[in-house]
Amino acid sequence: MGEQMEIHVVSYPLEVAVHEPCALAIGHFDGVHLGHLSVIERAVAHASAAGIRAAVMTFDPHPREVLGRGSGYAASLTPLEDKLELFRQAGVDAAYVMRFEPAFAEISPRVFVDEVLLRLGVRHAVVGFDFRFGHFGEGSATSLGELGAGRFGVEIMPAYSRDGQKVSSTYVREALENGQVELAAELLGRPYAVSGVVVHGDARGRTIGFPTANVLQDAAYVVPRLGVYAVRVHLPERDGHPAETLPAVLNHGMKPTFNKESIVPVLEAHLLDFEGDLYGLRVRIEFLHFLRPERKFSGVAELVEQLGKDRDRSAELLRG
Repeated sequence: MGEQMEIHVVSYPLEVAVHEPCALAIGHFDGVHLGHLSVIERAVAHASAAGIRAAVMTFDPHPREVLGRGSGYAASLTPLEDKLELFRQAGVDAAYVMRFEPAFAEISPRVFVDEVLLRLGVRHAVVGFDFRFGHFGEGSATSLGELGAGRFGVEIMPAYSRDGQKVSSTYVREALENGQVELAAELLGRPYAVSGVVVHGDARGRTIGFPTANVLQDAAYVVPRLGVYAVRVHLPERDGHPAETLPAVLNHGMKPTFNKESIVPVLEAHLLDFEGDLYGLRVRIEFLHFLRPERKFSGVAELVEQLGKDRDRSAELLRG
C-alpha cells in the first residue's frame, strides 16, 4: 500500500464519477504529528482488513487562513508536498486534496456527506474526536456518524496525549517557537524539517573559515526560533555523488554582528567535514538540537571563537 499513491485535487462541486470504495481519514493534518498518524493509520488498517483502498482527505489552503481565523496559518508545519509524502510513507493509496474555497466553506454537513464523501466512494471514515465540518463547523465527529449511518461507518479517534497533554499542531508550533526542537520531534515522531534551495549569500563565512550553505525555503514553513542549531542536511544526488546526509551547525537569524539593519531571517548551514559546491541544489534540513540564542559579538575574532565551539558541540551531539 502507498508505494504509488494517487493524488487527486478536487473542488466543490465535484466533477468526478464515484470512486472505488475506500476507508478515508479526514482532517487538515498540518504537521502529520503522532495524533494525526493515529487517525491515518487506523484508516489504513481498516482498509487492509476490508480489502479496499486506504485514503486521506486534507484541505488546502488551511481552513483557518481562508476563514480569517488565524493569519499565522499561512505558514505550515508541513506544506502540501511534504504532507503528501508523509501520507505515502504511512501506507496511503489515495490522497484527496480538497480545495478549501468559499463555495466549499458554505456547504452544509449533509451536503458534504452526500455530494463529497459518497461520491469519493467512502465506506468507512476515520476522524479525530474534535473534527468539525460544514458551514461554520456545524458538523461534528458525532453528527458525521449520524449522517453516514447505513451508508458508511464512522470511527472517532480519541485525543492522542503525551505526558497528559494533547498532541496538537498548536503544541508543535509552540515548541518550535521556543526552540524546543527535541520536543517537536517527540510530538511528530520524527525530526522537524524544512526544505529549500541553496543560494548565493554574502560569502562572508568562507572568509572566516566557516563556509555556509544559504538555504532559501521553497515553501512557507513554520521555522524554529532564531538561534543556532545542530542539524542534519540531506543532499540529493549530484554530479556523480550519491544522495547523502551530513551533520551541520545552522544559524537561523539576522547575522547581527554584521547587519546594521533588520532584515529577513536566513538559514545558514555549515556542513561538517564537507567541501564542494551546493548552489542550486534542493536540500532538506532536520532540526535536532538547539545550541544557543543568536547574539551580537564584539567583532570577528569573538564570533569565530564561538563558531568553533558551536561546530564542536554539534559534532559531539550528532556523532555521539
